[in-house]
Amino acid sequence: MTREDHRHRHLERIAEVRAGRHAEKVGYPIRVRRTEVVRTAMVGGGLLRVTLGGPGAQGFEAHAPDEHVKLLFPEPDGSLRLPEQDGTMLRWPRPAPTSREYTVRRYDPAAAEIDIDFALHDGGLASDWARAVAPGAVVHVAGPPGGLVVPHAYDRYLLAGDLTALPAIARWLEELPRTARGWAFVEVADAAEEIELSAPGGVEVRWLHRGDRPAGTGDALADAVTAVTVPEGERLYVWAAGEAGRLKPLRRWVRDELRLDKADYDITGYWKRGVADFDDDH
Repeated sequence: MTREDHRHRHLERIAEVRAGRHAEKVGYPIRVRRTEVVRTAMVGGGLLRVTLGGPGAQGFEAHAPDEHVKLLFPEPDGSLRLPEQDGTMLRWPRPAPTSREYTVRRYDPAAAEIDIDFALHDGGLASDWARAVAPGAVVHVAGPPGGLVVPHAYDRYLLAGDLTALPAIARWLEELPRTARGWAFVEVADAAEEIELSAPGGVEVRWLHRGDRPAGTGDALADAVTAVTVPEGERLYVWAAGEAGRLKPLRRWVRDELRLDKADYDITGYWKRGVADFDDDH
């Protein structure tokens, strides 16, 4: 089966899920791409956007708001270890290459440009790289391996997260139908980290400021989200991401109080305080 056949098949599946009743993860043919940094720019006070382009960015796939890629970094000795193409999948070397996972903020097919927004913090491999990188630098990108496709048939959507989830939430709000209703809660340090969002008119956006409290601490996000009243008889979809420990109350809420089916929510730890390169198994 050719790559075009695979492309046709997964695009058909995406359309089926989008028109259906429940969310589903749909895989895409995965590649490693050699891209070049086109430019960098701050987005609000907390996100640094790195735009990748070049011939390797052509034909990139972008279908779901929370899809991600792996950025592959040189090893401490300067060597670069890349996965090998294996049909529509990748064969990864062992031990695994040094990489970090990031949300695809936007893909512009006309310009063949991929935007990745980095939540800046001290001492992070990818964050430090994004601060220092200059146009023309080469970066290898693996993925996306697929994405969570969510139907547009829900009565309401609830999105929640911290600064690390803001790129996905921003894309969610852009890609929801303009008739969508619901809520979006974003915890940031202060008003300087707020950004302009293209939310449907029926989606209420609430910014939560943590002030001097360290990122990934406190209950402000969970308290705000769990105070929501879902109208009787309406179908709700919940998407939340951020510091893993802060999401535990939301997992309990959707499971025990809202009693949502597993296909009707996705709650993912993007990072964990004190853990480098955290990987959430949920």
